[in-house]
Amino acid sequence: MKNVIAIGFVAIMMSSCATVFGGRVTAHQKTKPAAGDQQREVRVVALIADIVLFAPGLIVDFATGAIYKPGK
Repeated sequence: MKNVIAIGFVAIMMSSCATVFGGRVTAHQKTKPAAGDQQREVRVVALIADIVLFAPGLIVDFATGAIYKPGK
């Protein structure tokens, strides 16, 4: 039983990889592109890590904008 709790705790801690490991979120990541503007690029590694480790972490990453690559 302790192993199950420990695994669950680690999964929750590792959720939303882009928010935890992505660094500071820039204004470019937070703002939605206007109509006709180029779409923001997604950090593929963070997306895959969220899907594999803890899918609800995707909600956190997209809500904070951390899943998107910083602007140039």
